[in-house]
Order: sequence, then C-alpha cells, then structure tokens
Amino acid sequence: MSDVRVLVLPGSFRQGAYSHALARAAVARLATLGASGEILDLRALALPIYDGDLEAGQGVPAGAKTLVEAFAAHDAVLVASPEYNAFPTPLFMNAIDWATRLPEHKAAMGGKPTALLSSSPGMLGGIRALLSLRNFLAINPGMLVIPQQFALPQAAKAFAADGSLADAKQQEALDGVLAALVKLARSLRG
Repeated sequence: MSDVRVLVLPGSFRQGAYSHALARAAVARLATLGASGEILDLRALALPIYDGDLEAGQGVPAGAKTLVEAFAAHDAVLVASPEYNAFPTPLFMNAIDWATRLPEHKAAMGGKPTALLSSSPGMLGGIRALLSLRNFLAINPGMLVIPQQFALPQAAKAFAADGSLADAKQQEALDGVLAALVKLARSLRG
C-alpha cells in the first residue's frame, strides 16, 4: 500500500518526449518506495498563454483550478522537464503562472516537497533548465524543492525496452532523488 502520493508533472507531452518517458520510469520506481505517482498531462488543462487582460475579462481558466486541486491532493511533486534553450518548457511555466493566480494555490503548493528531474538527448541532460526551475518554484509558489536532482543525458539511448533506465548508475541516481522526496513527504506529514 502506498502512503505517499506524488504528483508527477512532465514538462512535455509531445510524442516521444524523453521527459515523459523519464516520468513514467520514475512512477514505476516510486512503487518500490511505498509511494504512488500520478502523471498529469499539462496539455489537457487547455491553458492559454497567460495574459492579464484575458484573466480580467474571462477569469482564471478551469484548467488552473484542476492543477491546483491536483497539487492539494498529493503529498509531493516530481517535475520531469526537458530543456528548451537552457530553460524549462513554456508549457510547464505557463501552467504554474496560471495556477498561482488562484488564491488557494498558496495552501496547495506552498511548502510542498518537490523534486526535479531533467532529460535531454545532449550530454548535459537538461541540467541547465533545473536552476531556473528550482528558483521559479521556490520563490513563488514557495514549493520546498529538495537539493537532490537528476539529469538524464543522451536520453535517446537511456531507456531499456521495458521503459526503465538501462544504466544501473543512472537508475541508482534517480532512486536517490525519489527516496529523498518520499522521505521528506513522510516526515512533513508527521
């Protein structure tokens, strides 16, 4: 039985996205820690590009409320982001921008244990995106981003046929991040 529920947010859902594959691999490994992971498709929220005039005229879209409710329903968050020009994806950043427009985001997201993963077909594994992502999530909405993180280089060759990571050292590094996240989530629940 899983006692820690983790909201898993891939930064990309395009066909063949390595961040989505990494998210699925992480969800499988969470089960070994007595936790469960639920992947949320940010595209399905149908959030337009944030615009203050749009918000003033039409209000906050329903997808933002869905996202905030998902944060509230989970004990921890795992973000798996690709790197777009050394930054996280516009899809992810825009979703968080909209979510923070709702007053209830502070209770749902503030202090929420959060871990960061990245992936890239390049040699750096998307690690450059993690710095800005860490700052973005820690400042507002005030999420508790753990220091452990994992970047997956050469992601095109990193996955075994069953979807797990093919390299044992990479798997061990990912497991370390997941274990730290689950441990923190358990300790904060009391």
